[in-house]
Amino acid sequence: MPEQPGHPQRDEVDHLVEAWARERSDLDLAPMSVFSRISRLAHHVDKARRQAFTAHDIEPWEFDVLAALRRTGSPYELSPGRLLRETLVTSGTMTNRVDRLTTRGLVERHPDPSDRRGVLVRLTPEGKDAVDSAFAALLDAERELLTGLADGDQEELAALLRRLLVPFDH
Repeated sequence: MPEQPGHPQRDEVDHLVEAWARERSDLDLAPMSVFSRISRLAHHVDKARRQAFTAHDIEPWEFDVLAALRRTGSPYELSPGRLLRETLVTSGTMTNRVDRLTTRGLVERHPDPSDRRGVLVRLTPEGKDAVDSAFAALLDAERELLTGLADGDQEELAALLRRLLVPFDH
């Protein structure tokens, strides 16, 4: 149902906040109005991401690794340490992930020419095709989630969320 002027749409969070306000009128519930919606939206985004990736035979963690490599530009390779920083996982987890992606033929390991003991993880042509198609599907799914917002509203929302996230990125 479209929003009527002077009568904003209500969602489940409105009901939760009202119930808490009845029970705990002594508390400021403003953060709940924001973060409960972010949490619920994150659930829907995660579901849309999984569906987009599943349609392209990619797991979310696989997409994260492949996308980190793809964003670097040709020859689409990174050291395992750099992949750790890009994907925020532990060394053991990354080793397991690279092993599994290698088995699937989506990445390969190469000696690092600047470090005799080092190795570089490189996207294969199959890996590039997989991440490119999964990324296009992801953008379509995310665009669908945003259909209720005009372009200016999307830009405003992005700016507000950026202000919340910047302190965590430093």
